[in-house]
Amino acid sequence: MTQHPVPHDLYIGGSWLPASDGGRFDVINPATEEGIDSVPMATAADLDHALAAADDAWRKWREVDAWTRSAALRRVAQVVRERADAIAGVVTEEQGKPLVEARGEIGAAADQFDWYADEARRIYGRVIDGHSTAHRLLVLQQPIGPVAAFTPWNFPALLPARKLAPAIAAGCSIILKPAEEAPRTALCLAAACHEAGIPAGVVNVVTGDPAQISRHLIASSVIRKVSLTGSVAVGQEILKRCADGIKSVSMELGGHSPVLVFEDAEVEAAAELAARGKFRNNGQVCIAASRFFVQESIAKRFVDRFVEVAKALQIGDGREASTEIGPLANRRRLQTTESLVQDACAKGAVLCCGGRRPPGFARGFYFEPTVLTHVNASMRIMSEEPFCPVAPIATFANFDDAIEQANATEYGLAGYVFTQNTRTAFLAAERLDVGMVGVNDLAIAAAEIPFGGVKRSGFGREGGAEGIEWYTVTKYVKIRL
Repeated sequence: MTQHPVPHDLYIGGSWLPASDGGRFDVINPATEEGIDSVPMATAADLDHALAAADDAWRKWREVDAWTRSAALRRVAQVVRERADAIAGVVTEEQGKPLVEARGEIGAAADQFDWYADEARRIYGRVIDGHSTAHRLLVLQQPIGPVAAFTPWNFPALLPARKLAPAIAAGCSIILKPAEEAPRTALCLAAACHEAGIPAGVVNVVTGDPAQISRHLIASSVIRKVSLTGSVAVGQEILKRCADGIKSVSMELGGHSPVLVFEDAEVEAAAELAARGKFRNNGQVCIAASRFFVQESIAKRFVDRFVEVAKALQIGDGREASTEIGPLANRRRLQTTESLVQDACAKGAVLCCGGRRPPGFARGFYFEPTVLTHVNASMRIMSEEPFCPVAPIATFANFDDAIEQANATEYGLAGYVFTQNTRTAFLAAERLDVGMVGVNDLAIAAAEIPFGGVKRSGFGREGGAEGIEWYTVTKYVKIRL
């Protein structure tokens, strides 16, 4: 198999470039706390270069027919799949997740390019039958223009792909800024786009200081749309910057997903599925099951099995085949995790397992899978997006109590329901104040579904037929015959 070097330079206008002043910053392996590589610290001149490249490229790319764009995206998906093992290794090395999860993520990223290869050919307009036969009324969907996109570190391949694929499909160009913790994965995707023949300047990837880059890109008149996956605080700042230029924005700002387990559920099976879902990627998943509400009559059975599964999970370096739980992505997450557990226990939570750094791990940002019971609304773990391997379990008395507790949050990304009763499933899915619901299943994300939330979890959708709409503008044309 041909080995491809891991890219670690800026990708601008179809070329790999260092920062104009030579500046770089280190990428850290969270399993060892050691530097593994460095990437450029983009300067204002570099960003201007990227803006000029994106502006020039989209004026040409928007004129390319949909079938050609579709074929190019299909080639990107193929290249990503051919390099899946190599890119997965990069993900694990810089983000920490186990290799099996990293490989799954690369497959999901390839799916995005495959899905939008089809959606590129399905950007439909319409003809309206108006008041007069002397006129023709047309509605066209056209590419919105150059996009500035910002992604976090928890899914360093999938989240960039969710922005790159629809932008390319719609006929836009894009400047992507990946997270500092895991930037080389996005550069691997840029390399796949390059090899697949995406024209120079359609895809650009810049690395460096997030505040400087976002300010510079959003302030430019070149940028017509901004897409963000990140925290509420970052989303608020991005919205303020976009307001000055009246930029189109879509953003997914995280969640604190409730899980409702009703007494008619298959309790032990639900507990095992919930535990494995919660601790996937160390809980660093925006749609992770993160607040568990269990009907009082089955609470002990659920907790016992949940704790049993949590204790059995193997902790270690994600590069080891036996590892099920790798390190947290950075020291900030480790410190926040410790703080959330301390706060909950000080306010009366019962620690059922975990709650500490695992013995024998002197280096690396590791924390044991942790289960808390007797939690209440006063605890930070019940209101702050945790993004960590801590599972708080509360109880409810009846349906209305469950829904009230589940909706008592500023977030509204995803929610989950475990029940064998069809009526309960439908009513809970309808009443949960979220953008996505899983019933007896936690694996709800896929390229073909519209991914997004409500309330402070943001607005706009990625994936599905809806996703490409956020990269187009609607134009009305009236023709007098």
